[in-house]
Amino acid sequence: MTTRSTRSTGRNGSARTGFTALALSGALALSLSACGTSDSDDQKAGSGSTHVIKTAMGDVKVPVAPKRVVVLDTAELDSAITLGVKPVGATHVEAASGFPGYLPKDKVSGIKDVGEMLNPNMEAIAALKPDVILTSKIRHGAKYEQLKQIAPTVMTENTGYPWKENFQVHADALGKRAEAKKAVAAYDAHAEQVTTAVGGPAEAKATEVNVVRFVEGADIRVYGEKTYIATLLKDVGLGRPAIAAKAKDGFSYDVSPEKIDLADADVIFRATYGDPKKSKQTQTVGSSLWKNMDAVKKGDVHTVDDELWIQGIGYTAANRILDEMQKALAR
Repeated sequence: MTTRSTRSTGRNGSARTGFTALALSGALALSLSACGTSDSDDQKAGSGSTHVIKTAMGDVKVPVAPKRVVVLDTAELDSAITLGVKPVGATHVEAASGFPGYLPKDKVSGIKDVGEMLNPNMEAIAALKPDVILTSKIRHGAKYEQLKQIAPTVMTENTGYPWKENFQVHADALGKRAEAKKAVAAYDAHAEQVTTAVGGPAEAKATEVNVVRFVEGADIRVYGEKTYIATLLKDVGLGRPAIAAKAKDGFSYDVSPEKIDLADADVIFRATYGDPKKSKQTQTVGSSLWKNMDAVKKGDVHTVDDELWIQGIGYTAANRILDEMQKALAR
């Protein structure tokens, strides 16, 4: 673990929950190569009613400007909201009804809940008469034949780590490529702002950061390099401890409470999914191993919202997370 230079106050020496969002800096001009159709393809398609999107399930013909969109996971919901599209329907995650709390209430009010994410209600989806459905193969590949009978269904291969590429597919499907470029440019400028606030590229790289998630019914996860949250850490230029590179398939290195000290770093962001006791959070953070970790002793452990940091997956979530990183890490 590297040693950082001493940082000035703005740090309260204890874990904090629920940071206040900071203002985004202005967008930078950006040229971005995209998935799916090209800008010229979009212009040609403008004179017709449909265009073709390249998806994980092959080419799919969708309306140029769909009006009734249904999304079946949090990443697709974040993409739609980021691009200024309010879906007519969306799934919720597991038993908890409602949509992610980090999304503006006015942007999700009126969206029809079409069931739990892994088991969407096909009748409810069909009743909304969508003109396009957005999801991923990893989530709903087995339901593709049913879904495409309802409406053209655009599936990315996976979710999470390839979120930036997936966002471009969503933008193509929604006819929002110009809005996508603005969103990407604003995010890039925001990440650069956080790097500066941390003390610049060298200081950011010298600050090793881990993200630890307590999960009900599973071991404790130390997130690896091929995850959504890892891409944000990389965009800010933050360093990662060696354990992050040992994550299985790049996703997570799982530990028991008795090995939690392996998760030590300069800074730890921790989230909890499910019941704190059943997720082993309570026993872990009360243990001597946890209390003797460098990050804990220095007050550099920050409790964050699991729904935002882990489940959000998109540019709207990413900008909120960058705000919280800046609050926690600023010199």
